[in-house]
Amino acid sequence: MDSLAGIADRALLETLAFVRAQPAPVSADEAAKALAIHRNAARSRLDRLAQADLLAVAFERRTGRSGPGAGRPAKVYAAAPETRIREYPRHRLEDLFSSVVDALPKRGRTQRLRRIGEDFGRRLAADAELEPSDDVTAGLEAACDAVRRLGFQATLARVNGTGAEIATPTCPLRPLVITRPELAELDRAMWAGLVEQSVRTVEAADVRCETRSCLENHASCSVLLELRLDRRAAPQASST
Repeated sequence: MDSLAGIADRALLETLAFVRAQPAPVSADEAAKALAIHRNAARSRLDRLAQADLLAVAFERRTGRSGPGAGRPAKVYAAAPETRIREYPRHRLEDLFSSVVDALPKRGRTQRLRRIGEDFGRRLAADAELEPSDDVTAGLEAACDAVRRLGFQATLARVNGTGAEIATPTCPLRPLVITRPELAELDRAMWAGLVEQSVRTVEAADVRCETRSCLENHASCSVLLELRLDRRAAPQASST
């Protein structure tokens, strides 16, 4: 099945949105319960989305047991890495962004992209009605949840003091970064703007962000964050 057919079918789009909104892979049983449909219908939808490369399939044990008697691993589904914009008719947005970037003066271009990206991140936070938290971990969890509500899968992988990692196979700007790697600064700034709106003690300028694996087609993008909290009195960051 073509990926465009997957997002054009209302039932499939509903199922895809559900999977992307979850912090962890889901089974057919979980999808059936959430969508109020029969398990066989849920499995059929999930498999069709996987065939269209919109979902990735894996097998994992849900019982917490291993070895003989642990039962068969469950088939689970997660958002597949999204490396291109899917649209019909094609709007050629990648070409438009490239033209806009080329029109920016080379001198100061990085700083301009930073400001644009931060503002875009703030707009995403507003669209998702993201509420800031005093706690770093809670704030970053909320940021990931907000991104998922917008249809882009993201999970907080770890927090260690003022450092954190977010895994996102469907980063909003990833297709553009793949087309124009110079836009990586725009992508990093977007995450900085999001973090500013999720952690009350942080400003976008205080966030150092590094993105990895964005150009790898079969991997999640890893967003590495370093937060500077010393500008304001900040509570101790919790860790996971």
